[in-house]
Amino acid sequence: MPYPPPRFAEPEPYGFIYLGFQIEPVQRSPVHTRTPRRQQAAAELVEAVPALVDREDVVSVRIFRAVFIPPLPGAPRYDLAMLIRTRRVDQLQTVRTCDEVSALAGEEILAGVNVARIGDTDARTDGAFLLNHFTAAPDTDAEAVWRSVTGWYTMKTGVDNSTALRPVGPSPFALVNYARLPAGPIRFLAGQLTRPSFHRFVRATLDAHGMRALPAVHKLVHTSA
Repeated sequence: MPYPPPRFAEPEPYGFIYLGFQIEPVQRSPVHTRTPRRQQAAAELVEAVPALVDREDVVSVRIFRAVFIPPLPGAPRYDLAMLIRTRRVDQLQTVRTCDEVSALAGEEILAGVNVARIGDTDARTDGAFLLNHFTAAPDTDAEAVWRSVTGWYTMKTGVDNSTALRPVGPSPFALVNYARLPAGPIRFLAGQLTRPSFHRFVRATLDAHGMRALPAVHKLVHTSA
């Protein structure tokens, strides 16, 4: 491996439910601004959080608003996102179908588990958060491929945290990486694309395994913990 792998932490023991919310019509521009409709929808989601965290099977809820989503084919382009942690993985089905979640009318992007982790993504609430959605060819070990490129990111971009989520049921994505970025979205994404080693190593590795990365960068709106 050209880049030494980072020190991996113990995966979180929780289940994860990742929901997307389309508030405005899907736009071509990658920049997502704070429109009145988006702000109102975010406020309504925040109001729904107490009922969720009052459940014994829910650990925490985080709400995000999109700020920058590259216009890539197949990329989720939701205005808002919610990440729910369940106390146990075997409670995913109960929580994802409960009245409190159904009432939100969000689209489930993933219900899954944390299979690998670097640092603590939730250690801070400021800055930008990446939700990177990976598609993969059938029978691809997406986790292994993701692990193989993490050394490049920690060495070249300064990322010191990452939470890899693998679905346990139907999902359009083989893996979703949740990470707090060390810079703003444009600076971070441009910092990848302008490095020859990104194309030579990271992109080539993904291509060799039939994988595509579809990033979306968000700001944290609300956290229950």
